[in-house]
Amino acid sequence: MDANRRRPLSLLNCVLICVTLWGYLSTGVFAKSYRRPNIVLILTDDLDIAIGGLSPLTKTKKLIGDAGISFSNAFVASPLCCPSRASILTGKYPHNHHVINNTIEGNCSSRAWQKSEEAHTFPAILKNHGYQTFFAGKYLNQYGHSDAGGVEHVPPGWSYWVGLEKNSKYYNYTLSVDGKAQRHGADYSKDYLTDVLANMSLDFLSYKSNYQPFFMMVSTPAPHSPWTAAPQYQNSFNNTKAPRDPNFNVHGKDKHWLIRQAKTPMTNSSVQFLDDAFRKRWRTLLSVDDMVEKIVKSLQIRGELDNTYVLFTSDNGYHTGQFSLPLDKRQLYEFDIRVPLMVRGPDIKPNQTSQLLVANVDLGPTILDIAGYDVNKTQMDGMSFLPVMEGKMNSSSWRTDILVEYEGEGSNVSDPSCPLLGPGVSECFPDCVCEDSYNNTYACVRTVAACADLQYCEFDDNEVFVEVYNVTADPFQLTNIAKTIDQEVLEKMNHRLMMLQSCSGQSCRTPGVYDPSYKFDPRQMFPSHSWRLSRLRQRMK
Repeated sequence: MDANRRRPLSLLNCVLICVTLWGYLSTGVFAKSYRRPNIVLILTDDLDIAIGGLSPLTKTKKLIGDAGISFSNAFVASPLCCPSRASILTGKYPHNHHVINNTIEGNCSSRAWQKSEEAHTFPAILKNHGYQTFFAGKYLNQYGHSDAGGVEHVPPGWSYWVGLEKNSKYYNYTLSVDGKAQRHGADYSKDYLTDVLANMSLDFLSYKSNYQPFFMMVSTPAPHSPWTAAPQYQNSFNNTKAPRDPNFNVHGKDKHWLIRQAKTPMTNSSVQFLDDAFRKRWRTLLSVDDMVEKIVKSLQIRGELDNTYVLFTSDNGYHTGQFSLPLDKRQLYEFDIRVPLMVRGPDIKPNQTSQLLVANVDLGPTILDIAGYDVNKTQMDGMSFLPVMEGKMNSSSWRTDILVEYEGEGSNVSDPSCPLLGPGVSECFPDCVCEDSYNNTYACVRTVAACADLQYCEFDDNEVFVEVYNVTADPFQLTNIAKTIDQEVLEKMNHRLMMLQSCSGQSCRTPGVYDPSYKFDPRQMFPSHSWRLSRLRQRMK
């Protein structure tokens, strides 16, 4: 009888022990090893890597790059803010998310985008997967537009939302704070946007729940124009000039007509203007550097840094005088499509550099993979590079190419100050050098393989103009080898480009031309694109 009476008591003790242990595991010292990791994505605006954009970011390089892995071959799917940001959010190439430029008409934060894509972005998936999510900064260039729901519209997937109305500014802007307008003026102590984003991020870290993992995305205005530096940094880099690389202030004689129309040599006033812009860009980055330090130190003080992945990147590169183009980012060259990418986090060894090819369509899949979500359940075109960061993937089993797409913009009427140029151009400077046009529409296959570092591009114009660069031999892309490269390689790249331009999901990750498992069958050329190959052959003769 005594033994039987003790059994319920023993069972009760077991239940109490289990409950107590669960309490320790969920709230106590042991929780760290059982929690899913936190994730922080810091996205800059127009930050290059090819012309020294990381130079001012000494603390960022130390706290993220040196503490983890830096990718030397990171690219964007499109070198323009809104299409690139849409690729980051969706993990898709522009031909699949249909954002083609920075306008509402180009699907930038449009009603159509909201209906078709916003509910399927990786932050929306994370939130449904148990993450608390926080956004602060520039979202898409037309966010807050009256035709797209105004600042009252809060994109799905965000537990806490602080979205900048429209494009990058530093003062005199409006934020949407969970759908309510918050207007800011020009007082540095309370309005300088980079600092405001830093403070709001720190606030989130203090008020968020400690019982859920979090994803935090901070999207800075810097170093985008108008390049307004914080007061304490306005005299920094006074002797700095834009780098005089071999492609600086030289004529792009064998390139697309838009590059050839640039005036070489540039006038002294143009060079002074771009040097001044270069200095101003760097000055704005010093506040970004401070922000990164504050966020990383806050995570460290809170005991969360060891369980947090921190990613740092940009939406596109930039140029200042390359091929005599003054200032912009819409071209196919390395300075516009290559971006910084640094990551630190659990299981990432410090002081690593990877030369494997990654793109911004991979950010969403990678972040979902970090969170433990099966990326194969999505329709994303990119792939997770988490195995690369953890040392579980070698070059022989990694992808060898990615797609870059851009759709040019132009005005329907001639610029009165540049009548000789005619209609169809845009982003023109006072000396009538234009940075964009309707037929500056191109698609490229960017290849990085053991035996090739190659860029193949076709323009959607009457010429079917082609540019090809051996980046190993010609890192500044001075010589277009389209007419001298082997004809078989040219046809394979043409075929590969057509495949990538029509790919979706898994088909975007098939073997590239320089992958050992690549198979080329000319009989399987796309019938609807056969005219392109015919025109290409005629042009290369």
